Amino acid sequence: MILDLHLHSDRSDDSRAPVEAYLKLLQRKRDERPLDGIVLTEHRQFDPGRDFRDLEDRYGFLILNAAEIETDYGHVLVYGVNDDILARFDFTDVRLPAQEVITEVHRLGGVALPCHPGRPTVGMCAHYETRGPLDGVIAVEALNGGSKKGEDDRVRELMRQYGYAGFGGSDSHLVSFVGICATAFDAEIRTMDDLVGELRAGRCRPVDFRKRPTAPAS
Repeated sequence: MILDLHLHSDRSDDSRAPVEAYLKLLQRKRDERPLDGIVLTEHRQFDPGRDFRDLEDRYGFLILNAAEIETDYGHVLVYGVNDDILARFDFTDVRLPAQEVITEVHRLGGVALPCHPGRPTVGMCAHYETRGPLDGVIAVEALNGGSKKGEDDRVRELMRQYGYAGFGGSDSHLVSFVGICATAFDAEIRTMDDLVGELRAGRCRPVDFRKRPTAPAS
């Protein structure tokens, strides 16, 4: 299965993309971006009451709900958010302690994974250089649709040095970017519990659907 693990809908303060618009585009572009589903990671929030069953039935895509939070080591995606995690952490706090987030989210049944690690200020690489590594990191976002030149290269070196698994996400705030980077899983994923289980085991790999320039004929 192939899922875009990182994107934002009009629930996030910096995105105006409706969830249904994402699905319509993916339906039209199945040949270019053969995704099976998306995971919404709204900034600094999580709504346990969001229900996507009608859209899932209408468009044939899996839709799951996660969150992107801000920590002292950069931004982190949290999957498997539950009542215990929400009681433990205030997602609106922009200086959450990353080590506590990673450790406690895992203990409470979810998984917390650093996103766009190569990005200045809000990525993990810069903090590793000055403060040292975090314990318990399983995987990092190896491909991010919004990365600038050199950022994903920094992440590859981070993965090589620390043995992290990698995943991918579009980080889309615009409908047109959905699915340009995503994550492949060998297992079938139908629920958030399925997704958390595969991520916690590091059974994931990033995939890139961005168009590359064709090399000239020799």
